[in-house]
Amino acid sequence: MNDNIANLDMCKDFQDQVSQVLIRHKSILDIMTKLDEYNARINRAVAKSVTTCGCISIDASKQDFGNGSFQDMLNTVESHIEGKVCNNCKEVISEEIGSYIFYLSALSNSLGLDLSSILKDEYNTIKTLGIYTLK
Repeated sequence: MNDNIANLDMCKDFQDQVSQVLIRHKSILDIMTKLDEYNARINRAVAKSVTTCGCISIDASKQDFGNGSFQDMLNTVESHIEGKVCNNCKEVISEEIGSYIFYLSALSNSLGLDLSSILKDEYNTIKTLGIYTLK
């Protein structure tokens, strides 16, 4: 539990730091469009891992959820990713996700929301409801 508390503290510290350094894109409109931009950049970085680097490939087909237990479903549903993201692609994707999290924190700040509380609430929901939280 102490690790969970430390992670929430780090989230709060990160959100506080974002509030101190965000100047150019302080408008809620800028923040929302930056979130969209970095979402697209994450998708592009993953696509480039397939099309340019080739460290991963995508072999997609219809998901078979079966009629078995929840555990059976967990074991049969596929990510459709073949291979492993190389260090270079991992660095690029991580950087884009980091920027996305920055702007997600900025959005939370603009709306007066505590991101660590949001994460804690979502964690508690999925932990409490388990399989009934399927998304």
